[in-house]
Amino acid sequence: MRNLIIYLSCLVFLAACENAPFIKNEIQTTTSMATETSLLDTKSISTIQRKKQQLIIELAFARKTTPERARYLAGICYDKTVGTVFMPFDLAEIALAETGGHRLSAQAVSPMGAIGVWQLMPYRAKSHGYQPKDMKDDSKCAEAAVLELYTKLGMAQGDLERAKKYYCGQGPQANAYIRKIRLIRREMLAEFEKQGDKLALADISTRIR
Repeated sequence: MRNLIIYLSCLVFLAACENAPFIKNEIQTTTSMATETSLLDTKSISTIQRKKQQLIIELAFARKTTPERARYLAGICYDKTVGTVFMPFDLAEIALAETGGHRLSAQAVSPMGAIGVWQLMPYRAKSHGYQPKDMKDDSKCAEAAVLELYTKLGMAQGDLERAKKYYCGQGPQANAYIRKIRLIRREMLAEFEKQGDKLALADISTRIR
């Protein structure tokens, strides 16, 4: 009888050992699925946020240029920041700070020689693989601006606001530039919240009906 009890105990122990890897695998699979779901959720949220920003940018740009051009440039701000660490707002802020007073014109040239909506200096455009004339092409100018902002982000050790300041340059002019950037950001965020409230009210109204 004693031998039988010992034998059964051994069987139970072996069964538990055999089942352990399966339990571990199940936990790993569940964890992996949860991680993948989390990543998908993050990606979806990011896309939704970017699309909302595109709408706000279009409204902000429309105060400076034609509705058609505002829509076109807002689309560029969205497209050229997809897959980067930047959001559409980041590119839009620079455009408004640089050429908002010049109707966001692709033909804008500063007294120092910076060209296009995002005002790249010729030598900076060349450093990113573009010709100065390319800066009058909105799409190429935006691409160069993203690369330039990456360069400045490295110089700023990851501080995005400081990177935008470096984008302008140094000294008093850069300080005035970053104040303008902050004001633009506050205005766009206020509009972002307002549009969010409108969407929420519209959703409630639809449900009531």
